[in-house]
Amino acid sequence: MKLVTYLGDGMARAGLFLSGDRILDVASAAAATGDAIDAASVLALIAAGEPTWTALRRLSAEPVPGALVAADSVKLLAPIPQPRKNVFCVGRNYVDHVKEGAVARGWEMKLPEAPQYFSKAPTTVIGPDAEVRYDPKVTRRLDYEVELGLVIGKPGRDIAPERAYEHIFGYTIINDVTARDLQKRHDQWFKGKSLDTFCPSGPWIVDAAEIGDPTTLELSLTVNGEERQRAHVHQMIFDIPTIVSTLSAGLTLEAGDIIATGTPSGVGFAMDPPQFLKGGDVVTCRIDRIGELTSRIVEV
Repeated sequence: MKLVTYLGDGMARAGLFLSGDRILDVASAAAATGDAIDAASVLALIAAGEPTWTALRRLSAEPVPGALVAADSVKLLAPIPQPRKNVFCVGRNYVDHVKEGAVARGWEMKLPEAPQYFSKAPTTVIGPDAEVRYDPKVTRRLDYEVELGLVIGKPGRDIAPERAYEHIFGYTIINDVTARDLQKRHDQWFKGKSLDTFCPSGPWIVDAAEIGDPTTLELSLTVNGEERQRAHVHQMIFDIPTIVSTLSAGLTLEAGDIIATGTPSGVGFAMDPPQFLKGGDVVTCRIDRIGELTSRIVEV
């Protein structure tokens, strides 16, 4: 199943994206079937746990006709438009990306010995087909990074690697938009990755059962139709169980937490010459069995 948040009747509503470009409004469907589902938000649906997820799968398989809306008649928002806390991120998690970064900066090639975590503020999150703000007064080196996003379903702390997948509700697409000059100026990653609109996500969250083995997923990114990035999840330096286990050591992961797992090679700053984003550019991220996430760069 695919969980979405869409704008309906002037408010954000939780839905299930179905075949035929239809959306099932969860609140309306639950009211019609008598299911006790808290459909206040996608975050509430995830936090409700397995009984609610089972009911959602049934509603997805047997949709209530009166609760259906055409996807092209509404606006999709980010699946979790307002995360309760920062989006967790992993840096330098593909060998070729580490290599291209070292070459571009004139550094010695050295792989990280442990996952390198940072975060993006909740105000960075925007949905599919939304605008990424490019303010030349703040940054002149705007870059892109396609990433697989994990969405936590079962809370936990000190999660063992072999239990990591039990805590993942599903997967989404993240574009870790980055101001490279701010990264360099502040000598850390948070500021350059946390400007408003710098975390396009979506278009939905696909539950883990539908995805199957995430290591087989292929991710790619294009700018104005030109392919820049392409790789497979199995190429990550630190795999998904390691990421979840290491991050949760002494730190509680909660339902709805989002983890971006790193980007492959092909980023703009490492090209020769560098190719940074500009106003009018269209960036499209794709991941197998999830879909595609498109953003337009708008100079302000």
